Amino acid sequence: MAQAQRLFDVNVFGVARVVNAVLPIMRKQKSGRIVNMSSILGLIPSPYNAFYASTKHAIESYTESLDHEVRAFGIRAVLVEPGVTRTSFEENLTRADEPLPAYAAERARSESLMRKWVEAGDPPQVVADTVVKAATASKPKLRYSAGNQSHQVRSLRRFMPERLVDSILRKFNEFPA
Repeated sequence: MAQAQRLFDVNVFGVARVVNAVLPIMRKQKSGRIVNMSSILGLIPSPYNAFYASTKHAIESYTESLDHEVRAFGIRAVLVEPGVTRTSFEENLTRADEPLPAYAAERARSESLMRKWVEAGDPPQVVADTVVKAATASKPKLRYSAGNQSHQVRSLRRFMPERLVDSILRKFNEFPA
């Protein structure tokens, strides 16, 4: 639980602390743009990354709520939702201090899949370009998908029946139906 608390402290409460630090300035100048980094994992589940995905779900809700609260002050809060990006993400995952042996084989398989996905992921420039677009748009949207995979996941989650989404996610993760 201490690991999960640290993850939420950085990924959720860290974002809130930065927002709280800049909002007085933005309110005073009657303008500003808050760009929060989410992930496709803020839209879909991520087996063996449940707490990380939960932080991104939290950022999705926090930013959407915040955007409604600050618009009257000329401020917008927006989300950038990258898909899998060629970074060292999978090598920097927080692994459980006390992993349960019952999940060892599946967890190792899942990490191997993650490495494969990252190698085939979008270049980091796709995310950087999307952040710039989100920060500078004259009429900002709430969400900015970064890369094709992100666009696909948003559409999948938004328009397909839950049962079909579940089936696709299980297939993508190479789980039995």
